[in-house]
Amino acid sequence: MPLRRADADGDTEGSTMKLRIGIMAIVGVAAVTAAAIGSMSGLILRAHRDALTAQLTQGADQLSETIGSSTFYDMLENRRPALHREMLTIGSQKGIERVRLFNSTGKIMFSSDEAEIGHALDKKAEACYGCHTVDEPLQKLPTKDRARIYRAQDGHRVLGIIRPIHNETRCWNSDCHAHRRDETVLGVLDVNVSLAEADRRIAADQRQLILLALLAIAASSLLLWWLNERFVVRPVAMLIAGTRKVAEGDLHITLPATAGHELGDLARSFNEMTRKLGKAQRQLTQADKLASVGRLAAGVAHEINNPLTGVLTYASFLQKRLTDRPDMAADLEVIVRETKRCRDIVRGLLDFSRQTPPQRKPTDLNEVVRRGAAVIMNQLVLKRVALDFDLAEGLATVSADANQIQQVAVNLIMNAADAIGDEGGTIHVHTGEVEVPTRGHTVFRAAKCPKGCDLLDPGTRIGRYPGIKVIRRQQERDTVVHLDPVYGRVNHRASEPMESGAMATYACPRCRMRLDVPERRCGECGAPAFAIVAGERGRVEWCTRKGCHWTRCEVLDAQGPQGYAELEVRDTGKGMSPEDLDHLFEPFFTTKGNRGLGLGLAVSWGIVEGHGGTIDVSSEPGRGATFVIRLPHQRPASRPAENAGGTA
Repeated sequence: MPLRRADADGDTEGSTMKLRIGIMAIVGVAAVTAAAIGSMSGLILRAHRDALTAQLTQGADQLSETIGSSTFYDMLENRRPALHREMLTIGSQKGIERVRLFNSTGKIMFSSDEAEIGHALDKKAEACYGCHTVDEPLQKLPTKDRARIYRAQDGHRVLGIIRPIHNETRCWNSDCHAHRRDETVLGVLDVNVSLAEADRRIAADQRQLILLALLAIAASSLLLWWLNERFVVRPVAMLIAGTRKVAEGDLHITLPATAGHELGDLARSFNEMTRKLGKAQRQLTQADKLASVGRLAAGVAHEINNPLTGVLTYASFLQKRLTDRPDMAADLEVIVRETKRCRDIVRGLLDFSRQTPPQRKPTDLNEVVRRGAAVIMNQLVLKRVALDFDLAEGLATVSADANQIQQVAVNLIMNAADAIGDEGGTIHVHTGEVEVPTRGHTVFRAAKCPKGCDLLDPGTRIGRYPGIKVIRRQQERDTVVHLDPVYGRVNHRASEPMESGAMATYACPRCRMRLDVPERRCGECGAPAFAIVAGERGRVEWCTRKGCHWTRCEVLDAQGPQGYAELEVRDTGKGMSPEDLDHLFEPFFTTKGNRGLGLGLAVSWGIVEGHGGTIDVSSEPGRGATFVIRLPHQRPASRPAENAGGTA
């Protein structure tokens, strides 16, 4: 049954795996996210602080320019009281720390803080260091060099900006002033602006940005946890639980494989693996059964046949003598019937266990069929089954083991009689000659790579024949492909689909040798070709383009249609369902219930295969069944060879 819960078995190790993967992934990504967001937040805060400081500096510079312009005429006309009032008025405004005016010697002439008026400042300290670098004032100084930030006594930051007062013509040529013409700077206006409000804004923005960063980290961690749980932890846990079930012997586990990423591919590969393991297990079980049957048949042959012969002989003898005792005769008839049934079972087991290579000789198929029918004619009469023969005159001989082919004919006729049942019917037996094209009918019973690795895969059958296993590589991805072993047919199977029209390379699944044929091109689309070696039939080539069904085997194409002797057995029985047809030639499969072992058709299949022939069946419920056996005959074909190119 499908496995739907990752922690269905609730094991501790699975929980540990889940905890380890989840926590490591979340903590790792959370740390990386925190570092990235923290770095970004720091850069944003720094840029924000620098931009705000630059804006405040520009504003303070504009303010100092405004103050200088508004006090120019008061200074020019030496109106000290008015100038002092203006300083006090400006300095009392909100956000302005103080405003003061220095003369060229560093003495404070005017200030919004009256206590410092008259004091002199060191030219190498505070507001003087920018201009008086070597005791000489600079005529020009950039705005950023005229600004400074310091902390007041209460700890808040203050932005100070100085503006030199240059000596103009009106300052040195007036009668009321004593300034010399060669003086460059007459004094300095120093404006100090409080940064307390800006710092509060920066702190608030910093808190908000930290909160947003924490929310982003939490949200990304939560999203990662969900994605990790949904797309990693659960599929991996299901895979672990599935592997444990497989280890316990349950090969019916099926993992959901709907995801389109690598874990979905892993689940599909797991399902394919369990399917093949199940098939291999069934094949091993079947092989073990067959081996057991062989050993059993060899052991019971001498132990059971002799007692059965004695029981059957004496029961038949008593049955003939006790004609005047109907009650005992009926019991003896049961004994005879069941003894014969035991004999048939042992015979079937022996036939199946001792399949040997055919001893081929030129054989008349018609004669073989007649001998086989004569052996079972009495049984057919008792079943009220009529045989309708249509045997071709002058039928070409076949190279075959007459006894084995007779066994096949008997098996087919008896199966037809069993399918007809007790109500009676007719079995039509036909022989003839047919010429069959190689394309669509020739089976490759050998397939190797150039290094000699066997490519036939008995575990995957296509139309009852082992598929030819190769590896298809496209865009660094390998896919298992089973090629149809019937020449010209295209019932290929792949573990994963490929887009129509796309091309790929092919390789041996064992030695990984590429199967490319550089000197060959597809006869239809011109794409590169790849090939395998099919025994005595030489090289078989296929096109590497998906959707192109071109294939070529020069040996088979040169041979042309092949002649076969055909044996057809058609009955008027109950027929079979398509499901039964798929398993008809498997050992121990039977539609007769307790009346059959399911070995007759398996034995017949093996015999026909050993002769290089084919056996096919067609049937519909209620309309009987038709078995057709074709064996290569010894008469050369009369038709010309097929064209080497083209698609079946």
